[in-house]
Amino acid sequence: MSVNKDIKRVTTHVLQAMKEQGVKITMLTAYDYSMARILDEAGIDVLLVGDSASNVMAGHETTLPITLDQMIYHASSVVRAVKRSLVVVDLPFGSYQGNSRTALDSAIRIMKESGAHAVKLEGGQEVEESIRRILSAGVPVMGHLGLTPQSIYKFGTYTVRAKEEAEAQKLMEDAQLLQELGCFAIVLEKIPAKLAQEVAKKLYIPIIGIGAGGAADGQVLVTHDMLGITKDFQPRFLRRYLSLFDTIKEAAEQYARDVRSSDFPNEKEQY
Repeated sequence: MSVNKDIKRVTTHVLQAMKEQGVKITMLTAYDYSMARILDEAGIDVLLVGDSASNVMAGHETTLPITLDQMIYHASSVVRAVKRSLVVVDLPFGSYQGNSRTALDSAIRIMKESGAHAVKLEGGQEVEESIRRILSAGVPVMGHLGLTPQSIYKFGTYTVRAKEEAEAQKLMEDAQLLQELGCFAIVLEKIPAKLAQEVAKKLYIPIIGIGAGGAADGQVLVTHDMLGITKDFQPRFLRRYLSLFDTIKEAAEQYARDVRSSDFPNEKEQY
């Protein structure tokens, strides 16, 4: 399998084949039509409509405030742009925990109203019933273990998870459980690289890392972080490929100068 741009549609089956053939999976976040179109044309395999929209699009401190309706709005915008990528949508906080019927209703709404291809939710054993119920309706589920941002107030910090033996053991057990339940892939966030490598080796489903080292089957970053649109967030695992905050700011300042000096619009830029 080559760079995969030749694949007409990325599916869960394609991701499984990529793992088996040792081809790394690329995943980035998308929340709107314009960005999703660019990322899709760039050949990114998976577009995650992340609840990180709560932070980067709405300016909230955590992912907790974003609603199911808002996630569906963002997901619909992304789906309209995509021809090739697999679109996965986060189930937001409060839409699946503790009640498997609510979880199923939330997942069905996302799939029906946005046209997305799969959902993602955080947690292991504690959300087992929700995952079972969603999968029973034929909705593909991606898991998420390690640092789970929706549980930030339980952890109290965004520090690296599963450094202690007991938590590492639970993570491994949860990962195996998610695979047994039928999840098609798992995101591992901010855990030791050695542990992520063990999970990726032991499981046959794809493991996508974020701050989990290079041995995972693929990588995901928040697009706004990767492009340098956000400025303050600077974890060790983030590589900035551009500094768009400064580039866009400079362009806006130049536009303002041109308008104020009557340089814009010039004679060629009017009717």
